[in-house]
Amino acid sequence: MHMWGPKAGWAKYKLRLRRRRLLLRAFRKKHEIKSVVSRIKQIRNEDVLAFVTLRNEIDRLPEFLDHHRKLGIAHFLIVDNASTDGSVAYLRDQSDVSLWQTDHSYRLSRLGLDWLTWLMIRHGHGHWCLTLDADEIFIYPNWKTRSLAALTDWLDRSGNRSFGALMLDLYPKGPLNDTDQRHLTSAFERLCWYDCGNYTIEKKPAQNNLWIQGGVRAREFFSQDPLKAPTLNKTPLVKWDRRYAYLNSTHEILPPTLNLTYGENGEELTSGILLHTKFLPQIVNKSKEEKKRKQHFENSDLYEEYYDSLIGNPTLWSQSSKKLTGWRALEQQGLMSRGGWV
Repeated sequence: MHMWGPKAGWAKYKLRLRRRRLLLRAFRKKHEIKSVVSRIKQIRNEDVLAFVTLRNEIDRLPEFLDHHRKLGIAHFLIVDNASTDGSVAYLRDQSDVSLWQTDHSYRLSRLGLDWLTWLMIRHGHGHWCLTLDADEIFIYPNWKTRSLAALTDWLDRSGNRSFGALMLDLYPKGPLNDTDQRHLTSAFERLCWYDCGNYTIEKKPAQNNLWIQGGVRAREFFSQDPLKAPTLNKTPLVKWDRRYAYLNSTHEILPPTLNLTYGENGEELTSGILLHTKFLPQIVNKSKEEKKRKQHFENSDLYEEYYDSLIGNPTLWSQSSKKLTGWRALEQQGLMSRGGWV
């Protein structure tokens, strides 16, 4: 339902004001990140860029970088938040990475968004930009045979400046920290199961975005209060303009027209998936650390039981779990769509 008249005008004005405040906030936070290595001069006008904030992700980084390089990411702009596991040394040696580091609060930087917003203002303007966490693997219809450049070219010709994706939690069949699986090196050898039928969708009229919840985290950790379950809709791929700003992770973006990545009148728009590899074995020890740090969620107290459950090394698999076989099955299950992209 669209609003018209003075109220609509006032609502739009408030969103514009909010966006300007977020941009100003990013400008003020720019001094919190220090360059470790800059290869910005390598970036060409047509390059698709990736922006990432991470901490202690050395186990994921080789597979994460390799996958997105194969898609067609030309350059990674990464902010490391005080890693202690060798991530900085590893990233410094990657020829397609520009790296910044900070020991400032992840929570007080809007979960890293202030830092990335500044980098996108400086280096993302005019580029298609993919904003990710290190535990997210981006896929889309025909991703193995059609490059990210082909997708963004099609989006440009279609007049689209943003592309939506569902974050799909993957998990193993046994306990999260299963010692029998330690010989497996790929995240997708360990994590190949997901929930496909327990999602709820609500439209948020003010920002024009969908609000999707469900999946294994809603089933396993928030069954008593599903409205507290993590949000799964994201708009990770955007033809960036220095006037844009993410509002809440990549769940919401301003201006709100960029959130319109779905069909409203029965049509299906092309969409992707963020395969979420959160539940690798190290999640058990990471949960102990994050529970103490209270940095990952803005209201950490709500997640005390969540962390306690993860520390208990649970088994998330159930009889209704589906095995990951490829994007076509995900499309058939209604989790992603080819739309007009063929």
